[in-house]
Amino acid sequence: MKDICCIGHITKDKIVTPNRTVYMAGGTSFYFSYAINQLPKDVTFSLVTAMDPTEKEPVEKMLKAGIDVSMNASRNTVFFENIYGENQNERKQRVLAKADPFTIQQLEHVDAKVFHLGSLLADDFPTEVVEYLSRKGRVSIDVQGYLREVRDEKVYPIDWKEKLKVLKHTYYLKVNETEMETITGLKDAHEAAKLIHAWGVTEVIITLGSEGSLVYVDDKFYEIPAYPPHEVVDATGCGDTYSAGYLYKRLQGATPTEAGKFAAAMCTIKLEHNGPFNRSIEDVEKIIKK
Repeated sequence: MKDICCIGHITKDKIVTPNRTVYMAGGTSFYFSYAINQLPKDVTFSLVTAMDPTEKEPVEKMLKAGIDVSMNASRNTVFFENIYGENQNERKQRVLAKADPFTIQQLEHVDAKVFHLGSLLADDFPTEVVEYLSRKGRVSIDVQGYLREVRDEKVYPIDWKEKLKVLKHTYYLKVNETEMETITGLKDAHEAAKLIHAWGVTEVIITLGSEGSLVYVDDKFYEIPAYPPHEVVDATGCGDTYSAGYLYKRLQGATPTEAGKFAAAMCTIKLEHNGPFNRSIEDVEKIIKK
């Protein structure tokens, strides 16, 4: 029995900028796992992923880094192409290959207090899989992948058709302000959090960029500050880093405020460099104290 099990595909990412083209591993489960692996092992962790077995180099690197990974075979590895122009905020995204959805059979021998589902595309986790996991532990979802639909390789933002069926089995839900508005139709974070809670989510986490974040649980709102980075180098995986820090602290008994501050400080460090979070818990605590 692990404290946290992250379930999600690792991707092949092709990053195209005006200056160069880079190939690298990525995905929610990739950034979440490396972030939590940097922290003391007070919270036990495992990753369940799925890839084309001929492309398992990222999994082998994770095992060498001390991450507990089990890999299921998939016909393909998820393959994202991200093309950036001179303006880094403008991105064209294509999905060149999709992995097989996760199944109940793959997860029958997995036990954890919290299952964090790292969805990348809308069909990664069928509703029956979420319902099954909710009977074994608390389900945590980062909504981003549920709002991406692929048609002819192109990615389209969509509302989440199965949200009411899935959210009634969800304990933790993390959304950013754009995702919040997409699934609720509301611009006010407090009102959106109440609505998501009414749909069945126990603990609602809304990240608001430089405005910080908001947690709603037990009919209370907790306002979390943001810690400004020295410079923004790479925002990829920032939300996954937040989820890792937040769940890590909550499972140690921290309050929503304490967990949110810890998660926000981890994000600040992540923003300041390329790749996954790679610093220590002491570095995180220094930012909170300042």
